[in-house]
Amino acid sequence: MRRILRLAAGLGLVLALLLAGPLWMLATERVDGGGHWASASREPAGLAPTAAEAPAAVVQVYAARTWGWRGAFGVHTWIATREAGAEAYRLHHVLSWRRPALVSQSTTTPDRVWYGNAPVLLADYRGEAAAAMIGEIEVAVAAYPAPLRYRAWPGPNSNSFTAWVAREVPGLEVVFPVTAVGKDYLFDGVLASAPGGRGTTASLGGVLGVTLGRDEGLELNLLGLTLGVDVRRPALKLPGVGRLGMAAVIKGEGER
Repeated sequence: MRRILRLAAGLGLVLALLLAGPLWMLATERVDGGGHWASASREPAGLAPTAAEAPAAVVQVYAARTWGWRGAFGVHTWIATREAGAEAYRLHHVLSWRRPALVSQSTTTPDRVWYGNAPVLLADYRGEAAAAMIGEIEVAVAAYPAPLRYRAWPGPNSNSFTAWVAREVPGLEVVFPVTAVGKDYLFDGVLASAPGGRGTTASLGGVLGVTLGRDEGLELNLLGLTLGVDVRRPALKLPGVGRLGMAAVIKGEGER
């Protein structure tokens, strides 16, 4: 009986530690849970160049906190591509507003604020490198194995989709924040390459796993929430809170 009680206490402590970050985000109002999603800002963030500003091909990957209380736990991610000289981008992501759906659409503003939450760039490829990826991205999007499935936890969700495409497309490397819940959901087997390149992810159904990568550092996935440490660009990574320390690398030409 004592062993069972100690085990229960240990599991309770782990759960409390994992939830501390998201609860702190809610308690300190770091995420906006008020108002209505339909009236939230959808203004462009100025991260996607126009054809006049950058005529060469572009591939970008974005992340932004999700709407409402879910934003205390995680982000929504999406992929945007633009052919050389084109005015519009192709935007690819998985949504679940009314029903789960993989959406690919044309837009001139792929960097719009995600219902009140400003996006950040995770990857930014230009020129020949981007041009070589665009066709491969379209093929990977069309082959995504769960276009009509969506589970916020542990996946597959919007982050599972973006990470899957990154793993499928040669040269498309993306360092996801630990708040990208579902990024470690693997569709086939328990081992896959780390989406940031030069690393490996091992995961059991997206609820238990580990990632070791050059740019990810060491990440532990416990019950779908991830914590980790980055030694190369020193930072502590916490569930809900995200990254504390040096900013993550933005993958692409001239990584920054």
